[in-house]
Amino acid sequence: MKILIAEYAGFCFGVKRAIETAYQEIEKNKKGKIYTLGEIIHNPLVIDDLFKKGVKVIEEKDLEKLSKGDKLIIRTHGVSKKLYDFLTEREVEIIDVTCPFVKKVQNIVYEYYNKGYSIIIVGDKNHPEVIGVNGWCDNTAYVLNSIEEAKKMPQLKKACAVAQTTLIEKHWEKILEVINTKVEDLIFFNTICDATQKRQSAAEELAKKVEVMLVIGGKHSSNTQKLKKICERNCKNTFHIEAPKELTLDMIKEHEIIGVTAGASTPDYVIEDVLKRIKILKGEDKNE
Repeated sequence: MKILIAEYAGFCFGVKRAIETAYQEIEKNKKGKIYTLGEIIHNPLVIDDLFKKGVKVIEEKDLEKLSKGDKLIIRTHGVSKKLYDFLTEREVEIIDVTCPFVKKVQNIVYEYYNKGYSIIIVGDKNHPEVIGVNGWCDNTAYVLNSIEEAKKMPQLKKACAVAQTTLIEKHWEKILEVINTKVEDLIFFNTICDATQKRQSAAEELAKKVEVMLVIGGKHSSNTQKLKKICERNCKNTFHIEAPKELTLDMIKEHEIIGVTAGASTPDYVIEDVLKRIKILKGEDKNE
Protein backbone atom coordinates (compact mmCIF):
# COMPACT_ATOMS: atom_id res chain seq x y z
CA MET A 1 0.00 0.00 0.00
CA LYS A 2 1.08 3.55 -0.73
CA ILE A 3 -0.29 6.67 0.95
CA LEU A 4 0.44 9.88 -0.94
CA ILE A 5 -0.17 13.22 0.75
CA ALA A 6 -0.84 16.32 -1.31
CA GLU A 7 1.48 19.26 -0.89
CA TYR A 8 -0.06 22.22 0.98
CA ALA A 9 -2.59 20.02 2.82
CA GLY A 10 -3.85 21.35 6.15
CA PHE A 11 -3.66 24.70 7.93
CA CYS A 12 -2.90 27.71 5.77
CA PHE A 13 -1.00 30.70 7.17
CA GLY A 14 -4.13 32.70 8.02
CA VAL A 15 -5.89 29.87 9.84
CA LYS A 16 -2.74 28.84 11.71
CA ARG A 17 -2.25 32.42 12.91
CA ALA A 18 -5.89 32.65 14.02
CA ILE A 19 -5.77 29.43 16.04
CA GLU A 20 -2.44 30.31 17.64
CA THR A 21 -3.83 33.72 18.60
CA ALA A 22 -6.91 32.14 20.19
CA TYR A 23 -4.81 29.85 22.38
CA GLN A 24 -2.49 32.72 23.31
CA GLU A 25 -5.50 34.74 24.47
CA ILE A 26 -6.67 31.80 26.58
CA GLU A 27 -3.29 31.77 28.35
CA LYS A 28 -3.30 35.55 28.90
CA ASN A 29 -6.94 35.78 29.96
CA LYS A 30 -7.62 32.99 32.44
CA LYS A 31 -10.59 34.71 34.09
CA GLY A 32 -11.89 37.11 31.42
CA LYS A 33 -14.52 36.42 28.78
CA ILE A 34 -13.32 35.50 25.30
CA TYR A 35 -15.66 35.16 22.34
CA THR A 36 -15.29 34.39 18.67
CA LEU A 37 -17.69 35.97 16.19
CA GLY A 38 -19.03 32.78 14.66
CA GLU A 39 -16.85 29.68 14.54
CA ILE A 40 -13.23 30.77 14.21
CA ILE A 41 -12.71 28.06 11.58
CA HIS A 42 -14.99 25.45 10.02
CA ASN A 43 -13.66 22.53 12.04
CA PRO A 44 -15.79 21.10 14.89
CA LEU A 45 -12.82 19.36 16.55
CA VAL A 46 -10.99 22.67 17.01
CA ILE A 47 -14.18 24.51 18.04
CA ASP A 48 -14.93 21.88 20.72
CA ASP A 49 -11.42 22.15 22.14
CA LEU A 50 -11.59 25.96 22.33
CA PHE A 51 -15.01 25.76 24.00
CA LYS A 52 -13.61 23.41 26.67
CA LYS A 53 -10.94 26.03 27.35
CA GLY A 54 -13.50 28.81 27.81
CA VAL A 55 -13.82 30.39 24.36
CA LYS A 56 -17.47 30.91 23.46
CA VAL A 57 -18.96 31.39 20.01
CA ILE A 58 -21.27 34.39 19.66
CA GLU A 59 -23.34 35.30 16.61
CA GLU A 60 -23.74 38.80 15.22
CA LYS A 61 -27.36 39.08 16.39
CA ASP A 62 -26.20 38.64 20.00
CA LEU A 63 -23.37 41.19 20.04
CA GLU A 64 -25.49 43.55 22.16
CA LYS A 65 -24.72 41.20 25.04
CA LEU A 66 -21.05 42.11 24.98
CA SER A 67 -19.83 44.75 27.39
CA LYS A 68 -16.75 46.90 27.94
CA GLY A 69 -13.62 44.80 28.34
CA ASP A 70 -14.97 41.62 26.77
CA LYS A 71 -12.63 40.17 24.15
CA LEU A 72 -13.96 39.33 20.71
CA ILE A 73 -11.88 37.45 18.15
CA ILE A 74 -12.71 38.46 14.58
CA ARG A 75 -12.17 35.27 12.58
CA THR A 76 -10.18 34.85 9.37
CA HIS A 77 -13.26 35.57 7.21
CA GLY A 78 -13.36 39.18 8.41
CA VAL A 79 -16.37 41.44 9.03
CA SER A 80 -17.95 44.63 7.71
CA LYS A 81 -16.75 48.15 8.51
CA LYS A 82 -20.09 48.83 10.22
CA LEU A 83 -19.44 45.99 12.64
CA TYR A 84 -15.96 47.28 13.52
CA ASP A 85 -17.51 50.68 14.29
CA PHE A 86 -20.23 49.10 16.44
CA LEU A 87 -17.72 47.11 18.52
CA THR A 88 -15.49 50.14 18.99
CA GLU A 89 -18.43 52.17 20.29
CA ARG A 90 -19.21 49.46 22.85
CA GLU A 91 -15.51 49.41 23.90
CA VAL A 92 -15.19 45.72 23.18
CA GLU A 93 -11.57 44.61 22.85
CA ILE A 94 -11.19 43.48 19.25
CA ILE A 95 -8.65 40.76 18.46
CA ASP A 96 -8.55 40.87 14.68
CA VAL A 97 -7.25 37.75 12.96
CA THR A 98 -8.79 38.50 9.58
CA CYS A 99 -6.71 36.68 6.96
CA PRO A 100 -4.32 39.13 5.24
CA PHE A 101 -5.65 37.99 1.85
CA VAL A 102 -9.22 38.79 2.92
CA LYS A 103 -8.10 42.14 4.36
CA LYS A 104 -6.60 42.94 0.95
CA VAL A 105 -9.98 42.31 -0.72
CA GLN A 106 -11.73 44.53 1.84
CA ASN A 107 -9.27 47.35 1.18
CA ILE A 108 -9.68 47.10 -2.61
CA VAL A 109 -13.47 47.17 -2.34
CA TYR A 110 -13.44 50.12 0.08
CA GLU A 111 -11.03 52.10 -2.12
CA TYR A 112 -12.87 51.63 -5.41
CA TYR A 113 -16.34 52.02 -3.91
CA ASN A 114 -15.27 55.43 -2.60
CA LYS A 115 -13.96 56.27 -6.08
CA GLY A 116 -17.44 55.75 -7.48
CA TYR A 117 -17.06 52.26 -8.91
CA SER A 118 -19.78 49.62 -8.71
CA ILE A 119 -18.44 46.56 -6.89
CA ILE A 120 -18.72 42.99 -8.14
CA ILE A 121 -17.81 40.08 -5.87
CA VAL A 122 -17.49 36.67 -7.48
CA GLY A 123 -18.33 34.16 -4.77
CA ASP A 124 -20.98 32.67 -2.52
CA LYS A 125 -23.34 35.37 -1.21
CA ASN A 126 -23.93 33.34 1.98
CA HIS A 127 -20.26 32.82 2.80
CA PRO A 128 -19.09 34.92 5.80
CA GLU A 129 -16.08 36.25 3.90
CA VAL A 130 -18.26 37.56 1.07
CA ILE A 131 -20.79 39.02 3.53
CA GLY A 132 -17.96 40.82 5.31
CA VAL A 133 -16.38 42.14 2.09
CA ASN A 134 -19.77 43.41 0.91
CA GLY A 135 -19.92 45.39 4.13
CA TRP A 136 -17.02 47.55 2.89
CA CYS A 137 -19.18 48.96 0.09
CA ASP A 138 -22.36 49.46 2.14
CA ASN A 139 -23.70 46.07 0.97
CA THR A 140 -24.20 47.36 -2.59
CA ALA A 141 -22.06 44.77 -4.39
CA TYR A 142 -23.30 42.52 -7.17
CA VAL A 143 -22.48 39.05 -5.81
CA LEU A 144 -22.20 36.47 -8.58
CA ASN A 145 -21.48 32.78 -8.26
CA SER A 146 -22.44 31.45 -11.69
CA ILE A 147 -22.33 32.34 -15.36
CA GLU A 148 -26.13 32.57 -15.30
CA GLU A 149 -26.07 35.16 -12.52
CA ALA A 150 -23.41 37.13 -14.38
CA LYS A 151 -25.54 37.19 -17.53
CA LYS A 152 -28.46 38.65 -15.55
CA MET A 153 -26.35 41.51 -14.18
CA PRO A 154 -27.25 44.92 -15.68
CA GLN A 155 -24.89 46.86 -17.93
CA LEU A 156 -22.56 49.05 -15.85
CA LYS A 157 -20.43 52.07 -16.77
CA LYS A 158 -17.53 51.31 -14.45
CA ALA A 159 -17.00 48.53 -11.95
CA CYS A 160 -14.37 46.79 -9.87
CA ALA A 161 -14.49 42.98 -9.63
CA VAL A 162 -12.87 40.84 -6.93
CA ALA A 163 -12.97 37.14 -6.05
CA GLN A 164 -13.76 35.24 -2.89
CA THR A 165 -10.32 34.08 -1.72
CA THR A 166 -11.23 30.37 -1.76
CA LEU A 167 -12.70 30.38 -5.26
CA ILE A 168 -11.65 27.85 -7.89
CA GLU A 169 -9.49 29.66 -10.46
CA LYS A 170 -11.34 28.36 -13.53
CA HIS A 171 -14.68 29.37 -12.00
CA TRP A 172 -13.44 32.94 -11.54
CA GLU A 173 -12.10 33.10 -15.10
CA LYS A 174 -15.35 31.89 -16.69
CA ILE A 175 -17.51 34.36 -14.77
CA LEU A 176 -15.04 37.19 -15.42
CA GLU A 177 -15.43 36.63 -19.17
CA VAL A 178 -19.15 37.37 -18.86
CA ILE A 179 -18.61 40.33 -16.53
CA ASN A 180 -16.27 41.85 -19.10
CA THR A 181 -19.14 42.03 -21.59
CA LYS A 182 -21.34 43.78 -19.05
CA VAL A 183 -19.04 46.61 -17.94
CA GLU A 184 -17.78 49.47 -20.06
CA ASP A 185 -14.83 50.28 -17.80
CA LEU A 186 -13.84 47.17 -15.81
CA ILE A 187 -11.05 46.93 -13.26
CA PHE A 188 -10.58 43.47 -11.78
CA PHE A 189 -8.34 41.85 -9.20
CA ASN A 190 -7.78 38.11 -8.95
CA THR A 191 -7.90 37.97 -5.16
CA ILE A 192 -7.91 34.18 -4.88
CA CYS A 193 -5.47 33.28 -2.12
CA ASP A 194 -2.12 31.99 -3.39
CA ALA A 195 -2.24 29.17 -0.84
CA THR A 196 -5.71 28.22 -2.07
CA GLN A 197 -4.49 27.99 -5.66
CA LYS A 198 -1.49 25.87 -4.67
CA ARG A 199 -3.64 23.59 -2.49
CA GLN A 200 -6.16 23.05 -5.30
CA SER A 201 -3.49 22.43 -7.95
CA ALA A 202 -1.66 19.94 -5.74
CA ALA A 203 -4.89 18.08 -4.94
CA GLU A 204 -5.81 17.94 -8.62
CA GLU A 205 -2.44 16.51 -9.64
CA LEU A 206 -2.48 13.92 -6.86
CA ALA A 207 -6.06 12.82 -7.62
CA LYS A 208 -4.94 11.87 -11.13
CA LYS A 209 -2.34 9.43 -9.74
CA VAL A 210 -4.28 7.53 -7.07
CA GLU A 211 -7.03 4.90 -6.83
CA VAL A 212 -8.90 6.57 -3.98
CA MET A 213 -8.76 10.16 -2.69
CA LEU A 214 -9.54 11.22 0.87
CA VAL A 215 -10.37 14.90 1.45
CA ILE A 216 -10.19 15.82 5.14
CA GLY A 217 -11.95 18.87 6.52
CA GLY A 218 -15.08 20.40 8.01
CA LYS A 219 -18.33 19.59 6.21
CA HIS A 220 -19.17 23.32 6.16
CA SER A 221 -15.72 24.44 5.02
CA SER A 222 -15.95 26.20 1.65
CA ASN A 223 -12.36 25.48 0.61
CA THR A 224 -12.68 21.81 1.60
CA GLN A 225 -15.87 21.42 -0.43
CA LYS A 226 -14.07 22.89 -3.44
CA LEU A 227 -11.18 20.46 -2.94
CA LYS A 228 -13.67 17.60 -3.00
CA LYS A 229 -15.14 18.80 -6.31
CA ILE A 230 -11.70 19.11 -7.87
CA CYS A 231 -10.68 15.64 -6.70
CA GLU A 232 -13.96 14.08 -7.86
CA ARG A 233 -13.27 15.28 -11.40
CA ASN A 234 -9.99 13.38 -11.41
CA CYS A 235 -10.65 10.39 -9.14
CA LYS A 236 -14.10 8.77 -9.03
CA ASN A 237 -13.37 7.22 -5.61
CA THR A 238 -13.23 10.50 -3.67
CA PHE A 239 -14.48 10.74 -0.09
CA HIS A 240 -14.88 13.80 2.13
CA ILE A 241 -14.36 13.00 5.82
CA GLU A 242 -14.43 15.37 8.77
CA ALA A 243 -12.93 13.08 11.42
CA PRO A 244 -10.85 9.86 11.35
CA LYS A 245 -13.77 7.76 12.65
CA GLU A 246 -15.69 8.49 9.42
CA LEU A 247 -13.14 6.54 7.39
CA THR A 248 -14.34 2.97 6.78
CA LEU A 249 -12.65 -0.09 5.34
CA ASP A 250 -15.16 -0.15 2.48
CA MET A 251 -13.75 3.15 1.22
CA ILE A 252 -10.20 1.83 0.83
CA LYS A 253 -10.17 -2.00 0.94
CA GLU A 254 -10.06 -2.44 -2.85
CA HIS A 255 -7.32 0.17 -3.35
CA GLU A 256 -3.57 0.17 -2.81
CA ILE A 257 -2.68 3.74 -3.83
CA ILE A 258 -4.42 6.18 -1.50
CA GLY A 259 -4.24 9.96 -1.82
CA VAL A 260 -4.86 12.40 1.03
CA THR A 261 -5.45 16.13 1.04
CA ALA A 262 -6.96 18.46 3.64
CA GLY A 263 -8.69 21.81 3.80
CA ALA A 264 -7.19 24.96 5.27
CA SER A 265 -9.09 24.43 8.55
CA THR A 266 -7.72 20.94 9.20
CA PRO A 267 -5.10 20.59 11.98
CA ASP A 268 -2.04 18.42 11.41
CA TYR A 269 -3.05 16.06 14.21
CA VAL A 270 -6.32 15.22 12.42
CA ILE A 271 -4.40 14.39 9.24
CA GLU A 272 -2.02 12.21 11.26
CA ASP A 273 -4.93 10.41 12.92
CA VAL A 274 -6.47 9.68 9.51
CA LEU A 275 -3.15 8.25 8.30
CA LYS A 276 -2.99 6.01 11.37
CA ARG A 277 -6.55 4.82 10.78
CA ILE A 278 -5.77 3.96 7.15
CA LYS A 279 -2.90 1.74 8.30
CA ILE A 280 -5.01 0.09 11.01
CA LEU A 281 -7.87 -0.64 8.62
CA LYS A 282 -5.47 -2.03 6.02
CA GLY A 283 -3.56 -4.03 8.64
CA GLU A 284 -0.26 -2.30 7.99
CA ASP A 285 2.05 -0.56 10.41
CA LYS A 286 3.92 1.65 7.95
CA ASN A 287 4.00 2.84 4.34
CA GLU A 288 5.70 0.63 1.83
